[in-house]
Amino acid sequence: MYEEIQASAAAALNELLELAKLKPGQLVVIGCSSSEIVGEKIGKGSSPETAEAVVKTILPILKEHNLRLAAQCCEHLNRALIVERETAEKFGYEIVSVMPQPKAGGSFATAVYQSMEDPVAVEFVKADAGLDIGNTMIGMHLKHVAVPLRLQTKKIGEAAVNAARTRPKLIGGVRAHYPEEIR
Repeated sequence: MYEEIQASAAAALNELLELAKLKPGQLVVIGCSSSEIVGEKIGKGSSPETAEAVVKTILPILKEHNLRLAAQCCEHLNRALIVERETAEKFGYEIVSVMPQPKAGGSFATAVYQSMEDPVAVEFVKADAGLDIGNTMIGMHLKHVAVPLRLQTKKIGEAAVNAARTRPKLIGGVRAHYPEEIR
């Protein structure tokens, strides 16, 4: 079972990275409901083992591309995010005091926290792209202009998968010209 989940997680993340065309050092937000992956309602069937399988899959891929992870916690921690301390400091994010647990933060954020070198929690980020596994509502943590991406990987386990990249705002009105690569 975990092999299939890991294969789907890798496929979804790799598709996101290919379509989003991120640059090294950029931030990717991932929200993941282990409950939804195993076929339960979000928040009702937390599975630390499932979350760990996803984390063991995504972290090496992000590291290989030199990308930073912001792992979204559940609503019980107001959707705070787990990042490396160095990431919080680089982007000027205010660190808050909390450690996620499976029932307060979620199994995914807990597994990320346990896997990072120097994890901290922050309340807000402005990510360059995002992966939403199980309808966790990551949109609040993306930069202002989010562009939906249509992935071939539609599910991880039983959880629906959605993705987005961001682009700079288009300003200036009808006389303005924009570079092609930002659309």
